[in-house]
Amino acid sequence: ANPSVAMGQDGAMTPKAIANRIKAKGLQRLRWYCQMCQKQCRDENGFKCHLTSEGHLRQMQIFGENPDKFVDEFSQEFEKDFLEHMKTCHRTTRVQANYVYNEYIKDRHHVHMNSTKWLTLTDFVKHLGRTGKCFAEETPKGWFIKLTPAVADPRLLTSEKEKLKRKRLEEADEIRHEKELRAQIERANASQQAQPPDKVEATELERKNGEKIVLGIQPTTKTNRKTNPLGTSILFNNEEEEEEEIPSDAPVNHKERLGSTAVHEADRSSDVRMQGVPRPWICPGIVVKVVSKSLKELGYYKKKGKILKVIDSYIAEIEMLDSGDIVRVDQQELETVIPQVGGKVLLVKGSMMGYRAELQGLETDKYKAKVCVLHGDLAGKEALVEYEDLSKLA
Repeated sequence: ANPSVAMGQDGAMTPKAIANRIKAKGLQRLRWYCQMCQKQCRDENGFKCHLTSEGHLRQMQIFGENPDKFVDEFSQEFEKDFLEHMKTCHRTTRVQANYVYNEYIKDRHHVHMNSTKWLTLTDFVKHLGRTGKCFAEETPKGWFIKLTPAVADPRLLTSEKEKLKRKRLEEADEIRHEKELRAQIERANASQQAQPPDKVEATELERKNGEKIVLGIQPTTKTNRKTNPLGTSILFNNEEEEEEEIPSDAPVNHKERLGSTAVHEADRSSDVRMQGVPRPWICPGIVVKVVSKSLKELGYYKKKGKILKVIDSYIAEIEMLDSGDIVRVDQQELETVIPQVGGKVLLVKGSMMGYRAELQGLETDKYKAKVCVLHGDLAGKEALVEYEDLSKLA
């Protein structure tokens, strides 16, 4: 047998070699660690030899070209790993900072603090307190830290955003409702001034001997309601045309009366359109896009969602497709979504409103879509509709 090999084998199992391997596995002195080379030296002599090595000099030359970049990277990595350790072991408890640091450095591959921009652990703890990531408190026993709720559980921050968003939507609804009421009151006052009521002056009651008092009270007619000084009918836009009185013995033409009723309904609907009030088109089951810039900071701007239900004809409760959040958005802050050719759509406006159809193509020069109705009495009918007249079915 080769004596040199035997000696080598015996040397690898000697107590000194085993002790050296055990020491290499554990933690060593921090001052003998090189972060750039990620090399741990066991004594001062070995650290001096490493400082003069070719690999270390090459790494230091790279570090010298942009030292701030490397220090910032090491600082960010140290802060990230430290907070992750806090989330894992001390998510909701108040603990001494030095105790957490000793737990953190048990990992021999951790980023050492001497390579960061913080000279001491106290500076690092103060930094966490200033940035709002921890509650820092100095006591006679040292610095104590505790994670803030936003860092400990990000879901709490999401719920706070939802509450803030709902509060803003409710405030917007109240402001819009107040504006509508104010506009209706102004229209009622203007109409009342244009048609002032007849003034009735009080006179003394003249009664002769033995004469009975007779009150000439006439029943209120639709014309009288129209000129009501209180302006109630004008305020709520419930005026009705005066109908001609038809003698009871005269023949009644039901077709003419039905026709006149339809004309009155058409007149009232045209009055609503003249006032600039948009017709509600949102309905459950369709996909829409949020275009409200006020929701941009919450991450919902230009995002798509599915309408779950409609509140008061103009407020849609939407489940966002990417995050699953539930939001309430006004109809004016939504847009329809056009699917790919062959996708199923719902006609939300126009004469075919409410019909399900299949998208067969797009005519981009005319800004119209070609659809084919899938059900009902119009099944199989093909038509060209505007882009905003249809929306994708979820």
